[in-house]
Amino acid sequence: MSLFLGVDTSNYTTSFALSGDFDRSERQILPVPEGQRGIRQSDGVFWHIKQAPELFGKLTDRVDTSKIKAVGVSTRPRSVDGSYMPVFLAGEAFASVVSSTLGVPLHRFSHQDGHLMAGIVSAEREDLLEKEFFSVHLSGGTLEILKSRYDGNIFQSKIVGGTKDISAGQLIDRTGVALGLSFPCGRKLSELAEKADRKITLSVSEKDGYINLSGAEAQAMRLIGKDSAENISRAVIECIGKSLIKALKSVCADEVLMVGGVASSSVLREYLRKNSDISFSFASPEMSTDNAWGIARLTQLREGE
Repeated sequence: MSLFLGVDTSNYTTSFALSGDFDRSERQILPVPEGQRGIRQSDGVFWHIKQAPELFGKLTDRVDTSKIKAVGVSTRPRSVDGSYMPVFLAGEAFASVVSSTLGVPLHRFSHQDGHLMAGIVSAEREDLLEKEFFSVHLSGGTLEILKSRYDGNIFQSKIVGGTKDISAGQLIDRTGVALGLSFPCGRKLSELAEKADRKITLSVSEKDGYINLSGAEAQAMRLIGKDSAENISRAVIECIGKSLIKALKSVCADEVLMVGGVASSSVLREYLRKNSDISFSFASPEMSTDNAWGIARLTQLREGE
């Protein structure tokens, strides 16, 4: 029996996963004070350090840890020089201790690579590991259109489009908090959007694959108190969908893998499928949000299994 451990400490989620002869994962969102739109990096590091031991204990309960052959961890947001965020130090430190204690290799990846791998496997698109492909990383702080190729160790990715101001996740969270939702707001906002009874159109700004969403944010804020939360929520999600379609058309993407927490919205998925001839593959809802499973799988592949 062989198992491979993945560790990910992102902006808002502590995650552990095992891949190999069986799959298992544990994760916990970091607590955000009511009414706030996020937490400081220093607070994120604190909560990762506090949550990690209990989550690791749950993950490995009744598991023979001597079967873990390697440990993988996300150490930075993206696989480029200079990519850095303090919250990943907590995961790297924990993974280093586990690797040293078990006497097994430690492999370092980017958080974005973990998302791509989780999307490929959960969407059953392993064929993408053999060719160049387009993807959209759509999460709380990221809106990037990527052209990527897996080189056997990491994904070599080039940003070909994305946002010029705020991300889709920021638009959703800022609107959601203003509507009285708890941060992060994606799931609740999507649930509200499903109950909309009137169509509202927010402006879309896109040029050469790049999107501006701050104008849509201002419009959404002006609507609060004048229209229902359900209608505003749907308008925000559909604005993101329309903007993405325009951007993807600009970069000539006709087949796209969608990853990241915002991409788990059923309303967004429906809009993209119904309003474009682009072929979309989606990470499963569970694997769209921040998780360590993609890191565990990348570790398994790097070990040649």
